Amino acid sequence: MAATPTPRPTPNKRLPSGPVTGASGHPPNPALAALEQLSPPLPLGVAYSGGADSTALLYAAAQRWPGQVSALHVHHGLQAAADGFVRVCEETCQVLGVPLHVLRVSAGAAAGQSPEDAARLARYAALAQAATAQGLQAVLLAQHADDQVETLLLALSRGAGLPGLSAMATQFERGGMLFHRPLLQLPAAGLRDWLVCEGKDFVDDPTNTDERYTRNRIRARLLPVLQDTFPQFRETFARSARHAAQAQALLAEVAGEDLARVGVPPRIKALQGLSRARQANLLRHWLVTAHQAAPSTAQLEQLLGQIAACTTRGHRIELKVAAGQVRREGEALAYLPQI
Repeated sequence: MAATPTPRPTPNKRLPSGPVTGASGHPPNPALAALEQLSPPLPLGVAYSGGADSTALLYAAAQRWPGQVSALHVHHGLQAAADGFVRVCEETCQVLGVPLHVLRVSAGAAAGQSPEDAARLARYAALAQAATAQGLQAVLLAQHADDQVETLLLALSRGAGLPGLSAMATQFERGGMLFHRPLLQLPAAGLRDWLVCEGKDFVDDPTNTDERYTRNRIRARLLPVLQDTFPQFRETFARSARHAAQAQALLAEVAGEDLARVGVPPRIKALQGLSRARQANLLRHWLVTAHQAAPSTAQLEQLLGQIAACTTRGHRIELKVAAGQVRREGEALAYLPQI
């Protein structure tokens, strides 16, 4: 869908200058308060799409760490408006005196992969590679409280376990690069309101209102209802996600201890000495951490059944998991990718 960037009032060329109010007497950039709680290694990059959220984050980062910030813009090439986004990004970075690096990526989806997942993976890979090449030590991402709620609702709709219910982590590593999400406690409206009040340019991505995408339907239809019914839903949902993340961290710790006793790769007889729940926890941990292969609930149940039935020397275990296969090799399990 072709569209042009939606310009806001002419940008104020001066950064917000005070801790209490902005340059126009309005409340300060809410992203700046969030960054004051963060002490990342410097220099750093901001993943800058040109949209409202990343624009507010870029302004805050440039004020918080002057001379230590670069903007990283991922150009997916998936829509005609993308070149217009780059022009707005260039203008904003010129106002801020921030270097801009435009990263052109191919985000075509592979067989069985959603376009959203393909774009996300390509984006993170490009950001990590570019940040490393520029000598940056960390990258800031602009996901906010509404994004966190949408992620949690998507996980619930898919019947996700604790990893999915943990939603988005505040900090993670990808491709050897440290990523931070400092805005997860902030609602989207506050960021956008600040930009409009201060007259800062940003773009409205037309795909963000395309309700063919589930996340957009959640944003347009569910979040307003939640706001009316549970006004504090952003805070309470985020708290539930943190509880899930804490529980998942504990399960990962238990899985690591069990895996150390069972062996790597897991020995079948030793596995059988564990409860079914601990077997499942260990196997999921082993497949994800050692092979980046996340089994579905059905695949994991089948694997547990095959392990329970493996009582003779000649018993075979073969099960497709992700892009590979779990097999029995001697007295242990093995994972063979791309079978």
